[in-house]
Amino acid sequence: MKNVVHESVRMGTNVSIGYFSVIEEGVVLGDNVTIGNNVTIHAGTVIGSDVFISDNCVLGRWPRPAKSSTVKVDASLAPLTIGDGTTIGANTVLYRGSTFGREVMIGDQASVREKCTIGDRVVIGRGVAVENQVEIGSFTKIQTNAYITAYTTLEERVFIAPTVTTTNDNFMGRTKERFKFVRGPLVKRGARVGGGSILLPGVTVAEESFIAAGALVNKDTEPKKLYVGVPARVLRDVPDRELLENQE
Repeated sequence: MKNVVHESVRMGTNVSIGYFSVIEEGVVLGDNVTIGNNVTIHAGTVIGSDVFISDNCVLGRWPRPAKSSTVKVDASLAPLTIGDGTTIGANTVLYRGSTFGREVMIGDQASVREKCTIGDRVVIGRGVAVENQVEIGSFTKIQTNAYITAYTTLEERVFIAPTVTTTNDNFMGRTKERFKFVRGPLVKRGARVGGGSILLPGVTVAEESFIAAGALVNKDTEPKKLYVGVPARVLRDVPDRELLENQE
């Protein structure tokens, strides 16, 4: 059997589907959608026009946490929604309950969990893991193999370099108390975080802060300052020519 497409699927014009794909009930596909081989699109997923989906993707997957997991299944999760012009790389997994804006680029082997909101023209690089309840503003770029922990907010035009790690739990013990304090970082508009840096739980990286490669951010930063080291400390101001307001 070539493909399995449920009879209730609403399909726009000029839709192309590769071999061995499964499209479940209630899926909506816009115009000019290209779907690769061995793709699974789960029930209710809404995909806009001019979307390209590479091979072996799983879209709209329901979360299935372990019994010991702190995250429980939410039966009210809305369908996955993907905006017009989005490109989805091979072997990518996108969960139900998340929303993607227009012209998003998602690299191969990336994953985005449930209850995430992704703005327009966001880039999510190869192998990036975005956990649940993350907000990512428009024009933000997250590079290869970065880890974006649950409850993180990245505002618009943020840059996250390769292998950056964000964290959300300061407690060593496995006590219930820690759940009251779980909070990921807040990275404000225009901030840049260099390769291999670590952001500790709840820190705020201020507007247009520049975190140098390998830094450990354990306290809130100041706007338009360059931070280096472990722990991160101010080295100098960010040059005026590098600020967003001075870009063409």
